[in-house]
Amino acid sequence: MSEHLHEFAIEPRNSEEKMKMMNRLKRIEGQVRGIQKMVDEDRYCIDILVQISAIQSALKNVGYSVTERHMKHCVTDAVEKGGGSESIDELMSVLKQFSK
Repeated sequence: MSEHLHEFAIEPRNSEEKMKMMNRLKRIEGQVRGIQKMVDEDRYCIDILVQISAIQSALKNVGYSVTERHMKHCVTDAVEKGGGSESIDELMSVLKQFSK
């Protein structure tokens, strides 16, 4: 059994949601490859740090988007079915990892 309350999303993402998220993740992947190239080319440290900061921000935004969707669908569903406390505890546990 999974360590999480659900193995899959309560409400599957529609194709537009998936496309937007995949495009964001592909941009982040490209930024990471760009940093690899910058390191390989011995680029100025500050330039690399600026790019790292941009990637961190982009990942946080993806995380916020996933969190919002989770709250609107999975947590809401759990609350309606009487399992809200467990769902909120699960989410809070993950959100604490964001602040580490």
